[in-house]
Formats: sequence, structure tokens, C-alpha cells
Amino acid sequence: MKSVLSLFFGFALLASVSAADRPNVIFILADDLGYSDLGCYGGEIETPNLDGLAKNGLRFTQFYNTARCWPTRGALLSGYYAQQIHRDALPGVGGGGQGVRQAWAKLLPEFLKPAGYRSYHSGKWHIDGKVLDAGFDRSLDMKNQGNFFTSAGNSIDDVPVKPPVDEKGYYATIATADHAIECLKDHAKNHASAPFFHYIPFIAPHFPLHALPEDIAKYRDRYLEGWEKMREERYKRQREAGITSTELSKLEPEVGPPYAFPEAMEKLGPGEVNRPLPWSELTDEQKRFQATKMAIHAAMVDRMDREIGRILEQLKEMGAYEDTLIFFASDNGASAEIMVRNGGHDPQAAPGSAATYLCLGPGFSSACNTPHRRHKTWVHEGGISTPLIVHWPAGIGAKNELRHTPAHVVDIVPTVLKIAGVHKFKEWQGTALPEAPGKSLVPTFLKDEVIPRESIWWLHEGNRAVRVGDFKLVAAEGEPWELYDLKTDRAEQHNLATQMPEKVKELEQIWQKQTDSFSELVKKTLDQQPKPGAKGKGKNKGKNKK
Repeated sequence: MKSVLSLFFGFALLASVSAADRPNVIFILADDLGYSDLGCYGGEIETPNLDGLAKNGLRFTQFYNTARCWPTRGALLSGYYAQQIHRDALPGVGGGGQGVRQAWAKLLPEFLKPAGYRSYHSGKWHIDGKVLDAGFDRSLDMKNQGNFFTSAGNSIDDVPVKPPVDEKGYYATIATADHAIECLKDHAKNHASAPFFHYIPFIAPHFPLHALPEDIAKYRDRYLEGWEKMREERYKRQREAGITSTELSKLEPEVGPPYAFPEAMEKLGPGEVNRPLPWSELTDEQKRFQATKMAIHAAMVDRMDREIGRILEQLKEMGAYEDTLIFFASDNGASAEIMVRNGGHDPQAAPGSAATYLCLGPGFSSACNTPHRRHKTWVHEGGISTPLIVHWPAGIGAKNELRHTPAHVVDIVPTVLKIAGVHKFKEWQGTALPEAPGKSLVPTFLKDEVIPRESIWWLHEGNRAVRVGDFKLVAAEGEPWELYDLKTDRAEQHNLATQMPEKVKELEQIWQKQTDSFSELVKKTLDQQPKPGAKGKGKNKGKNKK
């Protein structure tokens, strides 16, 4: 066992210790999980396993993602903003969901491998290239994200699976945990002397809202009082826990889904609502329909927590629990999207079953993102704020403590490398690696302190923002800049732009300078040797819809 103090002051020695002395690392990622969905972040959904990790570890209150699925995953595993590695669009240079990383843009497993780590992947990928080519030793790639009840379309170790003709009893969240546990058992049996990195990105609770009937039944009537009531109750618990100290954001009835699909509204019927209207204005049919959707969302989160519990039990059985650094986060905020894809939607089928295709929508998405404003794809706080739980009994002495430093998914790679005592190589095949924007969070494992940094930057589909200290400049696509002091107004309710025009100008220049530097980097490096096996340059319009 290593104490946190010996770790903190002994990193210079870690590079020379044996691989067996290095901690294991697990990163668990949820998909479209709201900031307040977990019990330990104010939610009413039962998440005892994640709550337990928080009770015996740390909760970050100002941790950020990129507002969208694939940019977050690229940033998380590379340590660069997604735009730097061509995985999200920049003006004039493309990039996005089909963008291909430059050859130098390696992922975390490739940095860990020389230090003796084995790396496993169980769940969603949504990064360019094959999983094993990125340094992972084993993989379950959940490519089928349109039906939680079949393995069709998925891959094991980059080989497509062949589901049985009479496939029954399959559920993606359980299958993700099954694969993770299988990898851990194999590691304990055949590679016990090596440390491991295990990346476990669940699809849940991303749409379509698919859940087991018994899980849905648990929450069926819990949300009939509506989204305003849910927001107020979550906010009250957050205030009591010290997670937030600013006001609750107001609902925005004028803001609906980020993309309009009128035909989906017709298919879904009169119960669907594409605006966060006052609950009292909804019909009884609409109230039941919306509450049922939220019940399925809750059931998906509940089941994910149970499956995480099974993974934790496996760690304990193999004697790895104490010295495994576990992270948990979400790839973006809860989603306001409403659409019908894949197999379509049968309104006569049981809600949450394979024949249905439901999305959470802006009403309960607003509640899931309590106390913040807006949703996935926006870079207002509701779209980019995620829980971050950090748990490591052998390395973190703090229990049930909050950490308030602003931080971002680009910080995970430098944090893991620091803990593992691994020095990131500075060039790849003759190409110098650009300076990475992330900062190690290791100092916060010891005490609550602010990690110094120049800024945190965002751009996604025209939505843009930059945070410098406590000031945040933010704008939706096509809209003027808004300025907020997040120290007193994390809910982004009091726009200071007209009162502080010089501060707006200052932050806008910082945002533009960062954007220009990323564009220059991509233009300079995109034509270098492509990633082996990649097809083309991956340029697109940056509008790949998830």
C-alpha cells in the first residue's frame, strides 16, 4: 500500500520501480448522464455503488467535458482538445465525428504500454481507427448504439460478433460489465504481475431509452410531479451537500432540441413535448409520457450502477480494489434531443422495449442537468458539466471530500501518467508532439486546491466558450457573447457582457488565439503520415450527428 504523501513526494522514483508497484487505473464513462443524476450529486436515482466510491473518495464539482460524445472520448484518451487531433471541427479545416487523428495523436494505452501496463476496453468506442491499433490488448466495441437488446453490429477484439439466431436475454449494459469482468479475471489469472488500465465506457443512459422491465417498474410513478419538482429537490440536496452555492437556473421554454425532426414528433404521438414547458400546462397524457421516459432514463442509470457494483466486486475478489485508481464521469450533459432512428418506434410496444425509440427531451434533460443551464451540444454549463468521482484507497487518504478546482477531461492523461510514473514521449516517428493543454490533478488528491491554468476552451458546432479564472465567455451558435462570473453565477443567469465590455474583449481574444493556434496545428500536421489503416483524411462538415 502506498500512502498519498509517499506518492505525492515520490514521483521521481516511480519511473524506476517495477511494473507491479504501479497502481491499476479504471476509467468508467457514462453516456448522456446529467450532472445531478447520481445520488451523490443530488439525484434521487439509486446509485449506491457510485455513491460508495464518492463517500470513500473525492467528488469534483467543476469538472468539464466537451459537450458531445466523440470529442470527449478523443480528448479523454489523448490529452488534447478534440480539435487539435482533428476529432471536432475547426473553421476552415474540418474535423469531427469522421475525422482521423494525425499519426502523432496517440492514446493513453500507447504511453502506458512501455511501463508494463496491459490495457482493456469494454463498451462504446466512437474514436477513429480500430481499438487494438490504439494500444488496447482486448476490446468489446459496442458499435450497435440503437438497440440495447442485441449484440448485432458489435465487435470483439475488432472482429464483428455473430449473434445467435435465437438471441435472448441480452442487454448492453450487462454485456459491457460481463466483458469487463472477463478481462479482469483473465488478467488475474495470466497477467497478475502487470498493472492494468481498463477503459469502461457504458452506452447508458444514451437514447434510445431502453431498459429492463423490472428496472423501469421501480421508477414508473416517481416523476409524475414533473420536472420543476425534480429540479427543486435535486437543487436542495446539492446545496446541502456543498456541491453548488449559486442559484438554480431558470427553465428556458423557448429552447428545444438542438436539431429539429418534425417527423419524429408525429411518430411519437401527442404525448411528446419538445419544449420544457411548465408542467401544469401539459395534458395528462403528456405528463404520463414524459414521466415514463424519465423513469426509463433512471432505470438505465440504476442498472449501470448495479453493473459497476459487479465490476467492483471482481476487483475485490482479485485483491486489486485497494490499489486501483477509479474515475467516473460522463461524456456530456443530459440530452434534449428528440429523434427516431434505427428500427423506428412502435407506439403500441411497451415503453423502453426494443421496438420503441424514445429520447429524454428538454424538459427532464433540464432537470437532469440541475442546477445548470442547457443541454448536450451547448457549451453552457448544462452541456459541459459532468460529475467526476475519484476513488483510490491506497493512494487517497481523503474520504467524502469535494474538490472545487475547474478541470477538464484533457487532464486525465497527465494525471494517470503522473500516478503511473510514466514520462510521455516527446515525439512520434520524427514528429514533435504539440504541447498538451491538460494539467495533472494529482495535487488535488492531497487537498482542495485550484490547479493553475491559463484557460479552458470549448467549440462545438458553432457553440463556443472560454473560461479564465471564474469568468466564462459563452455563446450559442449565431448568438452574441455572454459573460458570467461563475464564482457567484454558475447557473449563468446574470449576463455581465454589457456591464464589462473590456472583459468580454479580453476573453474573446483569448478564445480566438486558442482557436487560431489549433487551426494552424491541424493545417500543419494533417497531411503527415496518416494513422495506419485509416482511410483518407477524414475531412467532413463537422455535423456528424450522434
